[in-house]
Amino acid sequence: MTSHRQREETQSRLTLLAKIHRLKDLKITAFSFQQRDTERHLWVKPFKNGCRCPVCERRCPIVRQAQEARSWEDVAILGRKTLFWYAPKEILCPTHGLVQEKIPWAAPYARITYRLEFRICALCQIMTQKAAAAILKMAPSTLSNCLHRVITRVRTGHTIRGLVTLGADEIAYCKGRKYATIIYDLDRSHVVWVGQGKGRETIDRFFNEQLSDGQKQRIRWASCDRGRAYTGAIQHHCPNATLVIDRFHVVKALNEALDAVRKDEWRGLDKRGRQAIKGLRWMLGMHARNRSKKQSRFLNALRTSNRRIHRAWVLKDEFERIWHFTYPGAARQFLKRWMTAALRSRLPSLKTFVTTVRNHFDNILSFIERPLTNAVGEGINRLLKIVKNRASGFRGLEPFADLIFLTIVHLDIPAHIPSDLRTL
Repeated sequence: MTSHRQREETQSRLTLLAKIHRLKDLKITAFSFQQRDTERHLWVKPFKNGCRCPVCERRCPIVRQAQEARSWEDVAILGRKTLFWYAPKEILCPTHGLVQEKIPWAAPYARITYRLEFRICALCQIMTQKAAAAILKMAPSTLSNCLHRVITRVRTGHTIRGLVTLGADEIAYCKGRKYATIIYDLDRSHVVWVGQGKGRETIDRFFNEQLSDGQKQRIRWASCDRGRAYTGAIQHHCPNATLVIDRFHVVKALNEALDAVRKDEWRGLDKRGRQAIKGLRWMLGMHARNRSKKQSRFLNALRTSNRRIHRAWVLKDEFERIWHFTYPGAARQFLKRWMTAALRSRLPSLKTFVTTVRNHFDNILSFIERPLTNAVGEGINRLLKIVKNRASGFRGLEPFADLIFLTIVHLDIPAHIPSDLRTL
């Protein structure tokens, strides 16, 4: 009678533990508390779905059972670390031969459960890894390694699909001039690849290792800055792509040329003359629609007080018209006339800018066919900086790339974890 009552009490405890841990299709056979009651050890076994092939999920005959039980770490409950213990069986699959049975609560070769993987991914999307490790009662290095294995497992075998509009840019991820090349899908606003470095060799590695010949031919549009590494690689690898030089970088180069004229004039003026044009730098860089009437009158007054700055400013404002053309032929004629006027201005910095425009003439005019910019990429870069600053920087590219793939890519990594084990 006493033994029967003890069995009932033990069974009720096991049932209570199973409900507390929200275990489905799992049966707890025993439990114990160790490490001064800071760890909860549960001996479990699959219920109704054991002895299945991990590949085809066919129920197969058992060959042998492991002599020693393995452990998997699960989510901590009430501050206590939880470990699952189970001795996996070897089964004989008619198709795949002698394999270890499928473990329903964890991925093959993993030492943590799917539930803990999902919680790690969910927390690392909104906070630093150090803070997530403190919540999960794990060492930060252990959490980082687990996160890397989850992301690598999900991305293994995943190919880039439907890439039609490509963007390329670089971002600094660490002190000491360490850069990474980021490739974007501008149509869907996400990152498709992250590579070490920022030269031609890096972007060539993307095209050679990540894309097939057919995928390269299906790329129709590409946007990047004026760097020869990016423009040369895109023109070489994507024969059907129309390259559009990013509008922001063209305007930036023109503003730098205009500011160079202002600096030259500033050096030749006396104290009274410098006081007269004080604050002119920001006024010259403003777009026409953002200037007040007072600012426009001040700039027009330069026609008599400083003709060189006035001439450069007029050419800069005229160049802005190129972005509003709808017919490529008219835009081509306008840009040629503007280049002629800039060369006749006798301003060295504007002549240098004309050389830049001549080198990228067709790629600048491609904007008329499709007003494509790297604005989506710059927006993603802002999110990347938030991720980087949230962790106070990264010592290497690998942990930074892990968080990029976790937060700003088309592949939803937490969604690849079995739905019934996605619990917080």
